[in-house]
Amino acid sequence: MDKLKAARATDVPSAMPERDIAADLDGLAASAASSRSCIRAGGAEAAAATTTAAEGRPPLVVIGHRGKGMNALASPDPRLRGDVRENTLRAFNDAAASHPAVAYVEFDVQVTKDGWPVIFHDNFIYTQQEGEISGKRVTDLDLDEFLSYGPQREQGKAGKPLFRKLKDGRILKWDVRSDDALCTLREVFQGVHRRVGFNVELKFDDDLVYTEERLTCILQAVLKVVFEHADDRLIIFSSFQPDAAQLIRKLQDKYPVFFLTNGGTQVYADPRRNSLEEAVKLFVAGGLQGIVSEVRAILRQPSAVAKIKEANKLSLMTYGQLNNVPEVVYVQHLMGVDGVIVDLVREIAEAVSAFTATAVQSSGSQDGGGIVVGERMETAAVAVARTPSFSPREMSFLLRLIPELVQ
Repeated sequence: MDKLKAARATDVPSAMPERDIAADLDGLAASAASSRSCIRAGGAEAAAATTTAAEGRPPLVVIGHRGKGMNALASPDPRLRGDVRENTLRAFNDAAASHPAVAYVEFDVQVTKDGWPVIFHDNFIYTQQEGEISGKRVTDLDLDEFLSYGPQREQGKAGKPLFRKLKDGRILKWDVRSDDALCTLREVFQGVHRRVGFNVELKFDDDLVYTEERLTCILQAVLKVVFEHADDRLIIFSSFQPDAAQLIRKLQDKYPVFFLTNGGTQVYADPRRNSLEEAVKLFVAGGLQGIVSEVRAILRQPSAVAKIKEANKLSLMTYGQLNNVPEVVYVQHLMGVDGVIVDLVREIAEAVSAFTATAVQSSGSQDGGGIVVGERMETAAVAVARTPSFSPREMSFLLRLIPELVQ
């Protein structure tokens, strides 16, 4: 989609009025420096980064959305339709290999009818048999049936063709350039490069009602796999389901828990999901570690970011299509946002590295829940080298452009 390509002020007619915003940017940067908190995992800095010497800000954490980006099948931009099938081992490893600035991969976890945590985003999975398209709820399948969809790991075995239902109701064949089999949470821990951390999104169906007993059963199935296989890998839990976010915090205190919110960009029956203010209340009440907001909500009220973080000592990350625009990501860095979940993983990682210098940290055991334990492994350690060379006029254009992108 051409709209998502970075817009530069030099491409805009010079008739646009200029204004001097240097003081505004300085104030914004100072505010971010005073409020930013690093994303932590069990007491260790998940960002594994040194503080910026030149600007006083820690680096921005880049997180690959569903691995190397979601598969937006209807997008005119081939980059967004999918280079590789989302939420697969190949997608996670490709994201890890795409750039050293990619610190985490994000993926969606659901639990099958027979208790297996599997990786899949949509509530329903679709296939075509004898010309008829049919769908089943993922959590109504047992593991074997779930894994029978799509390409198979067993040579010579054919899986059911995969289709996907879009938000507009259309059902399309789920074609990508580089395919891979569906997988379980256990396989992800065993098969993904240990350099990257995991942002484990706990996925629940908005159309279902969950009792605390049912939520506990689901979360314990996920935690069992995590505790058995995580070792020293960095883990973040997140969920749009308010009760699940609070409950997993009660069930464990080793890994940080983030509440996902659309920040008011979409209205839900549960008011806790409908604004940044409600998300902060949930964060405080549940003793959570952070919030993941739709980026448009942050851009609509940028002055609130530092205040929220300063008052509540939370980590703040964002998601959404605007995170595929490098200039928007840079503005979030100035605002004090800690991490961005992105689809154009390599492109945004390169853009972030344009204002940060990536270093590689290898070490042995560390006390106190350190990042590296035992074997040597690579980890992203970032120290700022320079910032994008935006002139005041370019930044003025960018700040004018952002409200239009939000709309």
